[in-house]
Amino acid sequence: MTSETSDRIQSAAGGIGFFEKWLSVWVALCIVAGLLLGNLAPSAFSALAGLEYASVNLVVAVLIWAMVYPMMVNVDFASLRRIGERPKGLVITIVVNWLVKPFTMAGLGVLFFEVLFADLIDPASASEYIAGLILLGAAPCTAMVFVWSQMTRGDATYTLVQVSVNDIIMIFAFAPIVALLLGVTDIQVPWETLLLSVVLYVLIPLAAGAVTRLRLAAGARTSAERDQRVSAFTGAIKPVSVVGLLATVVLLFGFQGQVILDRPVLIALIAVPLILQSYGIFLVAYAAAWAWRVPFPVAAPCALIGTSNFFELAVAVAISLFGLQSGAALTTVVGVLVEVPVMLSLVAFANRTRSFFPSS
Repeated sequence: MTSETSDRIQSAAGGIGFFEKWLSVWVALCIVAGLLLGNLAPSAFSALAGLEYASVNLVVAVLIWAMVYPMMVNVDFASLRRIGERPKGLVITIVVNWLVKPFTMAGLGVLFFEVLFADLIDPASASEYIAGLILLGAAPCTAMVFVWSQMTRGDATYTLVQVSVNDIIMIFAFAPIVALLLGVTDIQVPWETLLLSVVLYVLIPLAAGAVTRLRLAAGARTSAERDQRVSAFTGAIKPVSVVGLLATVVLLFGFQGQVILDRPVLIALIAVPLILQSYGIFLVAYAAAWAWRVPFPVAAPCALIGTSNFFELAVAVAISLFGLQSGAALTTVVGVLVEVPVMLSLVAFANRTRSFFPSS
């Protein structure tokens, strides 16, 4: 890997900092804090739950925007001009993200919560857990992808291209796919709320990120100077994103505290299909890349992209559609807890199998 490529990855990702290395620990601590606070001060959480407009909880909306906006600044639409340079990895990513992953996640949800776990979970709750899984499956990752790419020494240009393409597709495809799958599983689809969520949590932050990136790039004499400005800005506001994520986890587990304490095995049940989906999707994409002789710097990120989730969007939409105390919201947060250790194990596996792929 050239030093230029390494520098561009560092610029896009902002480096792998203390938070990313210990993400699962921080989330676990916030889960514990949420459970304790939710049981010690239930009235306070009830008051927060009541702060909503048009089915959108205002507190959670602010926290989600705090999480998503810094990530969207990293999206470089100028990278789309290089979309044809390495099309194989991008084809695999698009097919896995939009034609495979949402449907396998819905299928696993139905299999586990309507068949295998049917005696353990009541039908109404099962429907909400399935909905949460669908929301995760239909939201491919846009932020942590940069971290996973860096950890496998992935191609920086490809990573930027796939994030840009995924975000554009997400604007148009997320709502229809979610609506289709919710309808297939006999869950009522409030279209207005679903479309509003896409506008609030994808379109507006993406537009704000693009405007910010243009303003940062104004006056830059070289691409290196531009990337340095963007990296410095996103690094400076990263603490806001971190606080938004952790505060959201505390809130969600505070709202769900009593349910979780009454049914401690519930988290494990929700985690089962999430774990199977993550490893299964990675193997499908990684095997396709191997069979198609995709170079490792592209093969590894394209497989990891399909495995990871845009959990911020999934959490926000779950809350808007089903409420803060819903099983769907709980499922999306369990997705955060499951994703980090799973993704780290897949990064390690990819690095160990590097020699199976062409290097360029």
